[in-house]
Amino acid sequence: MHLYGNVFRFPKYKSLFAAALGFGSQLFTLTVFIFMLALVGVFYPYNRGALFTALVVIYALMSGIAGYTSSSFYCVSGKEVQRSAPCKFPAIYNFGDSNSDTGGISAAFDPIIAPYGDSFFHKPAGRDSDGRVLIDFIAEHLRLPYLSAYLNSLGTNYQHGANFATGGSTIRRQNETIFENGISPFSLDIQIVQFLQFKARTADLYNQAKTRNNLPRPQDFSKALYTFDIGQNDLSAGFRKMSFDQLRAALPDIVNQLATAVQRIYQQGGRTFWIHNTGPIGCLPLNFFYNHNPPPGYLDQQGCVKGQNDMAVEFNKQLKDRVIKLRAELPEAAITYVDLYAAKYGLISNAKNEGFVDPLKVCCGYHVNYDHVWCGSKAIVNGSEVYGASCANPSQYVSWDGVHYSQAANQWFANHILNGSLSDPPIPIIQACQRH
Repeated sequence: MHLYGNVFRFPKYKSLFAAALGFGSQLFTLTVFIFMLALVGVFYPYNRGALFTALVVIYALMSGIAGYTSSSFYCVSGKEVQRSAPCKFPAIYNFGDSNSDTGGISAAFDPIIAPYGDSFFHKPAGRDSDGRVLIDFIAEHLRLPYLSAYLNSLGTNYQHGANFATGGSTIRRQNETIFENGISPFSLDIQIVQFLQFKARTADLYNQAKTRNNLPRPQDFSKALYTFDIGQNDLSAGFRKMSFDQLRAALPDIVNQLATAVQRIYQQGGRTFWIHNTGPIGCLPLNFFYNHNPPPGYLDQQGCVKGQNDMAVEFNKQLKDRVIKLRAELPEAAITYVDLYAAKYGLISNAKNEGFVDPLKVCCGYHVNYDHVWCGSKAIVNGSEVYGASCANPSQYVSWDGVHYSQAANQWFANHILNGSLSDPPIPIIQACQRH
C-alpha cells in the first residue's frame, strides 16, 4: 500500500503487525476509559457493582475495537497484495509491424539475410535488427519463450502465444503490394482474422491431439497478454501518398480500426491489452538518405523531421483518447497505453550520454552521398561491388539499418517502458491485468 509515494508501506510480517496494532488500540482505549471512569468516581469502594459492570463493558468494547482494527488492516493489506500480485500471463499474442515481427514477413516472402540477427542469434532470425526486438524483451521479462511467427510453418511452438506481426504491416489496408513500397498484405484486420482462425483451429487440435506440447491451452486465451505495436507504416504511407492535411483527416479512421481490433479480441475473451503508441518517425535516418539539404524549419532541435514527428504526436493523442473510450466500452478489459514515443525520443535526445553514437547514424548498410546499398545487400557503385556490411559495434548505435532499431536500443526502450513509468495507467507490465 502506498499513500502519496512512499509515506506508508505494509511491513513484511503483516500478521504480527496486525496483532500489535489491535493490542495497541485496545490498550490505548482501555487507558482512556479507566481515566474517565476514575474521574466520575466509579472506582470508589461503595461502587464495586458498577465497577464490575464497567469492566465487563470495557472488555467487550476493547475486544471489538481491537478486532475491528486488526481485521480492517488485514482486509486492506489483502486487497493491496491482490492488486500488486504479478499476473502470470500464460501467453502473449502480438500484432504489429517490423518493430515486433519475429519471422512473419520472412516466412511469407524473401527471408531476411545476414548480418541481421548476428548480435544475439548469430544468424538471421526473421527480425529486422541485429538481434532481439522489443517483443522479445517483453517475453523475457514475463519469463516466456520468444514468440513464433504465425506464418512460420517450421520449428514453431505456440504453447505460450503467437506473433501475427509482419514487417510493413499497417492498421488500415493499403492499395499497393509489398513489391512496390514494402507494404505488407497482412494489415491489422487480416492479422485479427488470422488470430481468430488460430484460436479456433488450435482448440480443435488440442482436443484431438495426443501430444499438446506445442499448442496453447484453450483456457489460456482469456488470461493472455495481447500486445499491439503498429501504426508507423500508416504514417509513412500517408507521407508518401497524401498531403499532411489529408493524412491528418484520416487519423480518426486509422485509430478506430485499431480500436475495432481490440474489440474483436475482447469478444473472443481477451481481457488484457498492452498498446504501444507510434514512435518518432521523423527521426529515422532513412529520411536523410535522399534529402541532404532540408530547408530552414524542416528539422527540430534533434535533427528530426518536425512535420513527421508532429503527425506522430497527433496520432498518439488520438490513440490515447480512443483507449480511454475503449475502457468504458469494454468494462472487463484492462487496457494499458504505453508512450513508446517518449522512450524512443528520449534516447534519441540523449544518445551520447547513454553510451550511443549520433542517433542519426546507421550501423548497417552503405550510404554515401546518393549511393545506397541496403544492409546485407550488394550493388555496383562506381564500377565496384559494394556490400552493405554491419558496423563493428552495433551496440553503440540507435539505428540498425536506417529504418529499424538496434538490439541495444530495443533493450533500452524495454527497460524504460516495462516498469510502467511511461504507461497509462502507470503500472508495470507484470500487473497489466489489473483494472484501474
